[in-house]
Amino acid sequence: MHSPHRVVVLAIPPVIGYDLTIPPQVLGEAVDDDGRLLYDVRVVSVDGAPVTATRGYAIAPSAGPEALVTAETVIVPGTQVAGPRREGTLPDDLRAALASVPAGARWVSICTGAFVLAAAGILDGHRATTHWKYADDFRRLYPAAALDEDVLFTDDGRVLTSAGLSAGIDLCLHLVRRDHGTAVANAVARHMVVPPWRDGGQAQFIERHVPGRADETTGDVRAWAQAHLHRPLDVTTLALQASMSVRTFTRRFREETGQSPGAWVAQQRVRHAQHLLESTDLPVDQVAAQAGMGTAASLRQHLRASVGVSPSAYRRTFRG
Repeated sequence: MHSPHRVVVLAIPPVIGYDLTIPPQVLGEAVDDDGRLLYDVRVVSVDGAPVTATRGYAIAPSAGPEALVTAETVIVPGTQVAGPRREGTLPDDLRAALASVPAGARWVSICTGAFVLAAAGILDGHRATTHWKYADDFRRLYPAAALDEDVLFTDDGRVLTSAGLSAGIDLCLHLVRRDHGTAVANAVARHMVVPPWRDGGQAQFIERHVPGRADETTGDVRAWAQAHLHRPLDVTTLALQASMSVRTFTRRFREETGQSPGAWVAQQRVRHAQHLLESTDLPVDQVAAQAGMGTAASLRQHLRASVGVSPSAYRRTFRG
């Protein structure tokens, strides 16, 4: 019998209204081949009462805190709640609500919702991110979490976090992709008229000096590289394609994507291999060759490091 995954979005006042709307919209669009919803998404508050947002309105929850007891995934959107944001503490009612979540549930935060998970100790020892503007505050309050403010989101198994605001869309699409494969996530992205995947990280949005020469972009090189993943793509080759020195290219590439050229190429190759495993019957060694990984053994190593499974297991999961 079909049973959608139970997702509870915990709204904590004053909640960031934009963040709060992302999970119901993204996850609520995910359906199987028969058009059945893949997620049952509920918005709840700690006391069941309407929740004040930061921009002059309130949001009525669809359920009370009792919904947390059966949650399979809990998502905490951004909030300006004082204790977690400024003192590293949790209000008693919020602590009690979080404690009612089943032990095996998946934890997700959007933007400054990471402060709440960190205050509850959920992010201790885990890689995490939050809005770049509040990274210093987060690092000071929660040194036990491994903060990376340069990325759009982190996935540390059953603990996932996103950077600021719109990065919540990237993370929710990643959840759909992780749970149900690229085809379902891409369908959701098309409906929402957003890219199914954004290159780079939050670093590209951090306030910094913007280079003056518009003709030295690395965008064309990235497009070229994606079309030639089967070829050797070391930084010298990419810099030559861009008509830049290696030093200038590397600096500009990181400014524009938030990643080094090598890390970006490795990410593109894994993503292309995943697409081929999901959408073709190519043998694993041919998938490895087309993705530029050389051998099946190399593909297995990269895929296991990225998503934790072998190519054959990945194909079984997403192709049935």
